[in-house]
Amino acid sequence: MAWTRQAKRDPDPDVLDIRGLSKTYADGTQALAGVDLSVEAGEVVALIGGSGCGKTTLLRLIAGLDRGSAGTITLDGEGIAAPHASVGLVFQEPRLLPWLAVADNVGFGLDGVRRSERRARIAHALERVGLAEHATRWPRDLSGGQQQRVSIARAFVARPRVLLLDEPFSALDAFTRKDLHGHLLALWAETRPTILIVTHDVGEAVALADRAVVMRPKPGRLDETVRLGSPRPRDPASPQSEAAARAILAALDRSLRPAEAQSAAAPAGNWW
Repeated sequence: MAWTRQAKRDPDPDVLDIRGLSKTYADGTQALAGVDLSVEAGEVVALIGGSGCGKTTLLRLIAGLDRGSAGTITLDGEGIAAPHASVGLVFQEPRLLPWLAVADNVGFGLDGVRRSERRARIAHALERVGLAEHATRWPRDLSGGQQQRVSIARAFVARPRVLLLDEPFSALDAFTRKDLHGHLLALWAETRPTILIVTHDVGEAVALADRAVVMRPKPGRLDETVRLGSPRPRDPASPQSEAAARAILAALDRSLRPAEAQSAAAPAGNWW
């Protein structure tokens, strides 16, 4: 599991590509500055960093919910400046529609899909997240973890090319969170969308991601990348997982230091 500082790469038509992305709000707050990031098709990338480093802002820009002040975001060479059919978003809270049953929440947004295929997709997604028997229930009758399963099923059933997750498991207990990690990876394995997940949980990044991208605050920018090469599912107690967690924690520590307090170059090497 070697880690390196984020390196610039040539754009590829088959990836999500971000170049020179900056965001300054009307009050002068600079949320992001010069973000360069390429994400390969089917890759899972965790965005991790201290509060205020622009992680959620970056997701909102990729989702087309906000506009950058400078730079570009492209998917397969097509610019993204507004909500895009190929980009899905899962929020920290489930945001289910209370007047729709579970199955209808999962199928919300599939109006253009044939009825038979729509039913099949919904049934399969609910089966995958362990909620097949709850299809006709109301969101208010579900636990918080079950509601978030519905939210994840709804995101995958639309088969997005890119799926953005903004701390979707942060409000859940450790057991439920681990369970949902398994459901998320099972759904991802079927269609392999590109996933960007914002998290404050180092263990979550190690469990889910192909690489963890550490962000630095004030203004938000990419700082270091920790590559997680071992196959999933990963044993959190394995030497590889523990070494990866230490690498991420060390990178986080460096990201929160003043620039002048850091060494001129970060060491590189293997952690096992």
